[in-house]
Amino acid sequence: MKISTVSCKTALTPSRLGGYDYALNPYRGCQHGCTYCYAPYVLREKRRWGEFVEARDNLPRLLSKELRRKAKGVVGISTVTDAYQPVEKRFEITRLALEQLQRYDFPVCIQTKSSLVLRDLDLIQSFSQKEVGFTVTTIDDEMRQRYEPGASSVEERLSALESLADAGIDTWAFLGPIMPYITDRNDDIEALIAGLKKSKIHYLMVDRLNIKQGMRPRLLDFVKIEFPELEEMYRTLPADYFEEVKLEIKKLCKDQELKVEFCY
Repeated sequence: MKISTVSCKTALTPSRLGGYDYALNPYRGCQHGCTYCYAPYVLREKRRWGEFVEARDNLPRLLSKELRRKAKGVVGISTVTDAYQPVEKRFEITRLALEQLQRYDFPVCIQTKSSLVLRDLDLIQSFSQKEVGFTVTTIDDEMRQRYEPGASSVEERLSALESLADAGIDTWAFLGPIMPYITDRNDDIEALIAGLKKSKIHYLMVDRLNIKQGMRPRLLDFVKIEFPELEEMYRTLPADYFEEVKLEIKKLCKDQELKVEFCY
């Protein structure tokens, strides 16, 4: 893992994601190394994702200047990286950025796969408007380690969600992407949704696997190595494959009285 520091030219960037006015990403690259990650495609990054991290060490200073003239709006933290990946313990760029955002009380929405977010619980609580969401793709932690090797365990994520909710912070979960024939087994999804309900999330968002062109080689290499019997299936997924999964998730969420939104 190559870790370096770089200077960025802007801290806040306009966001095209629904619900966010701005995006804030304290790092480029991510130690979590998720096989399905779309960030390299979005950033047109040629380096192998999961093998480098660039810490934007001047970001908090830039942010302090930008917030003086920016219109107040929702800041999405971690749109193409994870602000709480392991290097955050060392650099604390995310915490410093939150301190600046709190001064102007900008609404924040944090998405992560790391229980390290609990370190900043005191600071997050001080915002007038705040949300924290966790991506959770499976209840099976052995499976999780195969395609999200650097992220927090499933148990740690569910526990962190519950701690955040108990602290009065609105929480949600993102179940995505659904990995065909891998994470969409009915019993696993049922156990995961039950676990998310127990963790007191406000709602669940669900997305299918969308194999962008730039993601295809890495994802197919992963399937070929880890699940060789599925290689051909991943090359020829039926167009309606995810509709059956959607119906099952809707039913399970209804049974658990859990609000669910689909991104497809």
